[in-house]
Amino acid sequence: MIDTHAHLDPSSAEEVLARAQAAGVDRVITVATSIAGAHHALELAGSHPGVFAALGIHPHNAAGEDAARLDELRELLGSDRAVAVGETGLDYFRDYAPRAAQRRLFEAQLAIAADLGKPVVIHTRAADADTLDVLAGFDGTVVLHCFSSTALLEPALERGWYVSFAGNVTYPKAPELRAAARLVPAERLLAETDSPYLSPQPVRGKTNEPAYVMHTLQALAQARGEDAAALAARIDENATAAFGL
Repeated sequence: MIDTHAHLDPSSAEEVLARAQAAGVDRVITVATSIAGAHHALELAGSHPGVFAALGIHPHNAAGEDAARLDELRELLGSDRAVAVGETGLDYFRDYAPRAAQRRLFEAQLAIAADLGKPVVIHTRAADADTLDVLAGFDGTVVLHCFSSTALLEPALERGWYVSFAGNVTYPKAPELRAAARLVPAERLLAETDSPYLSPQPVRGKTNEPAYVMHTLQALAQARGEDAAALAARIDENATAAFGL
């Protein structure tokens, strides 16, 4: 099994990855949201065979100094351990950065992804229309990270995007996410933790970590009426294809 989206902390990565291995999670994509985080993610990926890195600048940081360091981001993405651009996108829920700045940064990172032939990992919150508008001009591989907006499901399926579900698909009050998971084609389904956030229901209250993606897997298998082991293998294949692992 693979956790396709985790934010590993270098100070605890050894222990966290050991627990992941014990749980049957043998590959993890650690995701950076800043330039400093990108350096840390690449260091982790370089020292752990089962770890890969996705490098991007989060929309929350669109008004900060990292937004002016895109050349550095591009250089870091040249590493063979960097498998995706992101997470990048738009967040109009928090609005920690001006929306125009978010959009400029999003477009710039999509251009880098297109130039490098890398997939993009998309963060979108309360910004469905603008997210779709910006992505309309991108022809590469798209992963909708931590899928939570059912309004994006139809366009995602139409455009052949990957749809990744996190711990929130396990929550009792999220039947709409489980319904969406049933509609995603088997070859476009991914699973993640988004750790240390969004701990699945069986471990609510604990700090999330890659080992807990197995709870998300179980919820997806139950929602889809599939065998969990077979679904884990399918998700692993999908991640290999999406990220070129």
